[in-house]
Amino acid sequence: MRFLLEVTMDDEAWAKDPAGELGRILRYWGGNLRHYALVPRDGSAVHDSAYREVGRWSIEDTP
Repeated sequence: MRFLLEVTMDDEAWAKDPAGELGRILRYWGGNLRHYALVPRDGSAVHDSAYREVGRWSIEDTP
């Protein structure tokens, strides 16, 4: 399996504090993963500090 995280970093919140914004996303979703089985096809939208959807994480089968 493979864990994928894709985040778009091109709006105003990212321009002000990109490391802080990405750190918050990683902390939040890292802690939230325990609520998922983490099997292929699991995944969820990722939101920034203003609750705008900025990406997605997913679990995929490896070829």
